[in-house]
Amino acid sequence: MSRPIQVTQITFAERPTESITSSTFKVEKAALDATLQVGQALVRVDYISIDPAMRGWLRETGASYMAPVQIGETMKAGGIGTVIKVAEGETKIKIGDVINGLTGWADYAVVEFDPRLFQNLTSQYPKATKEDYVEALGGMVSMTAYFGLLEIAKIKPGETVVVSGAAGATGSVVVQLARILGAGKVIGVAGGHEKSQYVEKELGADRCLDYKSSSFKTDFEKEVGLLDVYFDNVGGEILDLALSRLNQHARIVMCGSISTYNDSAHKGIRNYRQSSIAQGFTLFDYTPRFDEALGAIMKWKQEGKLKRMKFHVENGLESCPDALRTIFAGVNTGKMVVKVSSEGPGQV
Repeated sequence: MSRPIQVTQITFAERPTESITSSTFKVEKAALDATLQVGQALVRVDYISIDPAMRGWLRETGASYMAPVQIGETMKAGGIGTVIKVAEGETKIKIGDVINGLTGWADYAVVEFDPRLFQNLTSQYPKATKEDYVEALGGMVSMTAYFGLLEIAKIKPGETVVVSGAAGATGSVVVQLARILGAGKVIGVAGGHEKSQYVEKELGADRCLDYKSSSFKTDFEKEVGLLDVYFDNVGGEILDLALSRLNQHARIVMCGSISTYNDSAHKGIRNYRQSSIAQGFTLFDYTPRFDEALGAIMKWKQEGKLKRMKFHVENGLESCPDALRTIFAGVNTGKMVVKVSSEGPGQV
């Protein structure tokens, strides 16, 4: 393929106080600087991951594993792409390899070989298909589910586990892993009948409760009884309700709070019991154990215990802002991604 001389990128234009708007980002074109150092590669971006945590990166301040995006900067994002140029003397990667790394919202990007954020998928999975490559975009959320249940929840056989955002990227994995790890009862919470049916019939939850239903609170109290583990992906009123149904020594995994990310001020939590433990974490707390987690996840998939992740795919780089807004409206089932390139991963 001929090497591009121009890059299309979506930059951060205006810091939102609440919801993302049409003026938050803008599309720009710029000359492509393909100067590379050893430890870098120029990639054609094929797919971009869209995640709730990205809303937090737009805040001006706040402790995070990712530095805030600055005005004028290309929006940060993980993605998979195909290598089209490598630095002279580079031996770890070659043209045509498919990588998973920090690409940002752009059609071409210079990607750093950051050990926390970079994978050479071609060398790790030499027999991978296009679907396998796209599946790699779910690797981080799968590991989030793994470490959240094992290390924060310390799940025990026979326990009652409740998962909010159960039809989403992380929640859908948590539901399945809870079953694999021996939970006695797994109850999901999702928005709408279709999502609830997906969580029950495809993911294997005992029940999935529709938080949009007028009887949700009553249904929750009846079906849950008292819970041992609450894996929280949404925060807000559903978290408050879950906290009112804690068993002695319950554990709350503070994974996400998507219902509050657009709020200008957080309201705090209610109904917290003294004998329970609530703990947050970031995936990068467990970087040295990534191989362990990915190995276990791969094994469960091969055994048919863990399903392939479901993806909601939007098309075209320019759809990234709308895709990010969409996940806060609860439209997607599974992992939200944007297909950028018309060519498949690995095609040059």
